[in-house]
Formats: sequence, C-alpha cells, structure tokens
Amino acid sequence: MALRAIWRSTAAKQADDAWWKSGTHAASPHQSANSKIAQIMFRSIKTFMSFFAEDEQSNNQSRNIRCQLATAALLTRVATVHSEMSEARRKKLYAVLKSHFDLSDVATVQLIQESIEVDRTAADLYHFTRQILQFMNDESRRRIVQMMWEVVYADSRVNEYEHNIIWRAADLLGVSTRQRVELRQRIAADHAASPAV
Repeated sequence: MALRAIWRSTAAKQADDAWWKSGTHAASPHQSANSKIAQIMFRSIKTFMSFFAEDEQSNNQSRNIRCQLATAALLTRVATVHSEMSEARRKKLYAVLKSHFDLSDVATVQLIQESIEVDRTAADLYHFTRQILQFMNDESRRRIVQMMWEVVYADSRVNEYEHNIIWRAADLLGVSTRQRVELRQRIAADHAASPAV
C-alpha cells in the first residue's frame, strides 16, 4: 500500500509537471498580479536608470561649458588687463581655445564673445578660477597658465601688469611659482625663435 501511494503521488506529480510545461494551464489571478507587478517594477527601474544616465550626461555637458567659459574669460582678462586686446592677441586667443577644447570655428567665436561679456561683469579672478579648480586636474590648470603666456606674448608686449595678473591667476589655480616661471620661459623662447609675422 505504501509503495502504491508513493507511485500514485509520483505519477500525479509527473502529470502536473507535464501539464504545467505544456502551457495549457491558465495563470491564477494571484500569479498574474505578481507578474504585472514585476513588469511594472522592471519598467520603473529601467526608466530610473535611463533618467540617471541622461542627468549625468547633462551634468557633464554643463560642467564642460562652465570650464570653457571660465577659461576663456580668464584669458580675456589677462589679455586686456592693461589695454584693449590687440589683433595678434585676439588671433592667439582664438587659436588656443579652439585647439584646447577642440571647438568648431563658430563655437570658438561664440565662446570668445560670451567670455568678453562674462569678464565685464566679474569682480575678480576668483570668479573664474574657482570653476576651473572644481573641475580640472593639475595638468589642465598648468595648460591654462601656459595659454595665458601664449596670449600675452602674441604681440611681444608683456608688461608688469600682465606678469602680475598671471602670477595671481596661477596662484589661485594651484600652479607653483617654479612651474609658472618655467612656462613663461618656454613660451618666451618659442616666441623669440619663431619668425616675425
């Protein structure tokens, strides 16, 4: 009797398994509700992850724009600290920004125009350098100091005002005196070695 009962139980289980695998059964209301809840949760997670990715991308774009504008405005301030920007400095400013940020011609012109407006309203250098400090690494900040020297040396007229403002900007950017002087010497030597235009 015990063996028969076990056989019947096994046979019944096998029949149930075959019926379930055949797909001919109808899901119970409880199973259907659970399935719908799982689907809703999965869609919600996908939506959340998609929103998070888009938000991260938007933050990166905003950060890049702020860094570009702060850099351009800082270079504009340096180029015009003593007088109006010369044509040679304007061309050099255009060239270094276009190259450094890999911008199109139109985007570079727009960036310079916006930087001029920002520079007019900024009270001090810290307005620009804090943005750069927040998002750029040491190498990028040193590159910005190099760009300052490139711009001021573009017309061969570097005076004490320009030396002073680059010293203050470099200090705020965390670039050491030794690095600042080395960059100046390198750019000055490059400029002296290049043929006059």
